Amino acid sequence: MDAHRDAADRLAVNDVIRRRRAAFADAARRGLYRPELERDACGVGFVANIKGERSHDIVEKALAVLDNLTHRGACGCDPLTGDGAGILLQVPHEFFVKESARLGFTLPAAGEYGVGMLFLPRDPARRRLWEGVVARIIAEEGQRLLGWRQVPVDESQSGWLARSVMPEIRQVFVGPGAAIRDRETLERKLYVIRKRIEHAASEMGKPDDEIFYVCTLSTRTVCYKGLLISHQIPRFYRDLADPSMVSALALIHQRFSTNTMPSWERAHPYRFLGHNGEINTLRGNVNWMHAREKQFASPLFGADIAKLAPIIDPAGSDSAMFDNALELLVHTGRSLPHAVMMMIPEAWQKHEQMSDTKRAFYEYHACLMEPWDGPASIAFTDGTVIGAVLDRNGLRPSRYVVTKDGFVVMASEVGVLDVPPENVLYKDRLQPGRMFLVDTAQKRIVSDEEIKESMAARRPYRAWLSANLVRLEDVPPAPPDREPPACDRATLRVRQQAHGYTMEDLRFLMTPMAINGQEAVGSMGNDAPLAVLSDRPQLLFNYFKQLFAQVTNPPIDSIREELVMSLKAAIGSEQNLFDETPEHCHQLELESPVLTNAELERIKQLAIGSLRTKTLGTTYRVADGGPGLQQALEALCAEASAAIAAGFTILVLSDRGHDAERAPIPSLLATAAVHHHLIREGTRTRCGLVVESGEPREVQHFCLLVGYGAGAVNPYLAYETLVAMVGDGVLKDTDAEAAIANYVKAASKGILKVMTKMGISTLQSYRGAQIFEAVGLNRALIDRYFTWTASRIEASASTRSPRRSPGAITSPTTCRRGWPRMASSIRAGTTSGGAGASTTCTTRRPSPCSSTRRGPGSTRSSSATRPWSTRRASGSARSAACSSSRRVTPSRSARSSRGPRS
Repeated sequence: MDAHRDAADRLAVNDVIRRRRAAFADAARRGLYRPELERDACGVGFVANIKGERSHDIVEKALAVLDNLTHRGACGCDPLTGDGAGILLQVPHEFFVKESARLGFTLPAAGEYGVGMLFLPRDPARRRLWEGVVARIIAEEGQRLLGWRQVPVDESQSGWLARSVMPEIRQVFVGPGAAIRDRETLERKLYVIRKRIEHAASEMGKPDDEIFYVCTLSTRTVCYKGLLISHQIPRFYRDLADPSMVSALALIHQRFSTNTMPSWERAHPYRFLGHNGEINTLRGNVNWMHAREKQFASPLFGADIAKLAPIIDPAGSDSAMFDNALELLVHTGRSLPHAVMMMIPEAWQKHEQMSDTKRAFYEYHACLMEPWDGPASIAFTDGTVIGAVLDRNGLRPSRYVVTKDGFVVMASEVGVLDVPPENVLYKDRLQPGRMFLVDTAQKRIVSDEEIKESMAARRPYRAWLSANLVRLEDVPPAPPDREPPACDRATLRVRQQAHGYTMEDLRFLMTPMAINGQEAVGSMGNDAPLAVLSDRPQLLFNYFKQLFAQVTNPPIDSIREELVMSLKAAIGSEQNLFDETPEHCHQLELESPVLTNAELERIKQLAIGSLRTKTLGTTYRVADGGPGLQQALEALCAEASAAIAAGFTILVLSDRGHDAERAPIPSLLATAAVHHHLIREGTRTRCGLVVESGEPREVQHFCLLVGYGAGAVNPYLAYETLVAMVGDGVLKDTDAEAAIANYVKAASKGILKVMTKMGISTLQSYRGAQIFEAVGLNRALIDRYFTWTASRIEASASTRSPRRSPGAITSPTTCRRGWPRMASSIRAGTTSGGAGASTTCTTRRPSPCSSTRRGPGSTRSSSATRPWSTRRASGSARSAACSSSRRVTPSRSARSSRGPRS
């Protein structure tokens, strides 16, 4: 039997290779086109009957679209194993009634029961164990387990590599308990059951090569997906060929993984969406959601609310995590379009033609949560409405066709379904930030304008904003006795040395910013030696490198495309995400994250409603050395917690007042320490952070501080330096006020430029996203104060100067040759033991190899936390044979450090 299957596999592989070579040769004969040079992303789309009429024809059309999107997927060394494909349908009640009768149990009426699609272990004992867990949780939640069904599949239709890691695929049917009042209540209870099942899987643990995953558990939709190529889906899942498998809508997806290993559970669609693109602010989005969880409260869930956390599955891709957050927002009582508008808002800040009511909607919701930013085309459905939305930059394609006989076809490209020209009513492309929506309950297409204007009219958002949102320019100026201190020329040089200023900083970085209002122009690239290789103490900023988008995106000019770029953001306390009240927008709105001294003083004396500011010192005793610095950080975190408990909603981290006895804590270390401490404590969203420091002076410094949670930065020593340079005649033809204004302008423009490199449009989503890698820092320090940051740990302690102690936090040292040195340095780690020791990673489960796609082998994706190891498909000689050409992947913790991608 195995020999015959091996022979069939070899014939299939040879046939695919033969057809590909023939296609390449034919293309070469035709002209310049080379299909081997194609660069595509995921394929996504949907088919729907506008009138909501269910039919098997919709399923067949959707599968045809999926088949035509095959080229948007990927395969590895086994050309019959893809990155994943799937289809999301309305629950086919007639089909399941027929199947339940055959299996000996009875289903309630349509919509009064839930259907779960589960991936379970192939081992019978382990499968029974997890089935028992599912049954127990259903019973504990007061619902009825109606029965199980094994989903019939044709394993021969999948690639041999996919078969080697294939799960057992089963469906579970859940009936309502006595306390269930309606379909919505049952849907929420099924959500609670699924979250409890996921948490049980995490707590109980399972072997790395075991799959246990709930694809969908809903009264509305069911998903058929897997580690397959598009054309394999209808042949693999026999259910899809049954005429009673009917639906009025179908969402499909063909996956092209960018930097996560493909697996059965990572195939799309997820519970609500299919995603083409990437979420570049993922780490920050996940952190902020985690910080909000302790504030959750809802009469819809009652005591069940405590069972939902953590909302985000850390093992998922960026698409899976986006789906987790979208699912939560829908279960808060918001409609699906409302939730999508919150997560992917259009460019509203500078849109002059946008109505004031719609702008008020977006401005209000910006106080509730940050955008999930990045190039994306997302198709979504809840089983009643189905639609698509494009990111605000329009960096991913989406096209749709509406036919005269009432069908809609949307996909990531044109020509995915043969539609006779005479049957085309109209066709168009989705515009940046716009939404296309089909409502099968209303039996019509709802325009983008109607959707958003109706959402904007739900609440008096403009009135709430006018009464509660505080703009910095409206805050009274500080009284004369609170004016910022003047430049102290007598101590300026000493303070510059304490913060590590160099002549290069003054001449080549700050001077052009102060004179021209822009960063200095230099050669392409950065050839500066790594900070970890230096014999001299370095600024902590220098140990971090900006990461870039994993997928090539069209270039964005932050100046010419300023309509979609924004530095505006609000700081203060967030409220419960399940509610919408006027207090939700009681925050302080800033136009730029770079504050002048006068603006900072306004914030320091702020006392409007619940907006109150507390200043926390960020210095430590020089005599206490490294242990003293660590104790000062712990005390700072404790002070931050106490200030929040006392009702302060804005915390200023200030290193003013340092002297010979007290040294400044590196501003990045202080900011990240407080930020992550409050995240772990669950109080981070109850305050905004402002950094007052003499250390930051260049764009990278501001970006790092914002990237690790700062809402605004006041570089007071940079301003004093500019004033002194004007006074000394170094800066000519300008005065101090103009120099500072130009400097602030240049810093703001520089931050925008850095954001565009990541495909990020708003400072609000960039804040806390920590899109950096650390080179040479101690692993213990990273885990404690820069949690989830990707890092490359120094290869050997022998490459370090003998004077340096691995993993140490050191105190100030004397300058040599008059060169400034930072007051406190964070030393590099080591792989030869100690706090920075590196360990060999472990793998989750066997997964297909790929030698022909984008992935961690590329330069931009090489920032794993620990050494990467090759994944092997256990029990398969063929899999082991191709391991040398397989993509490699970090351990689960390493993948999570960057934020896995779709």
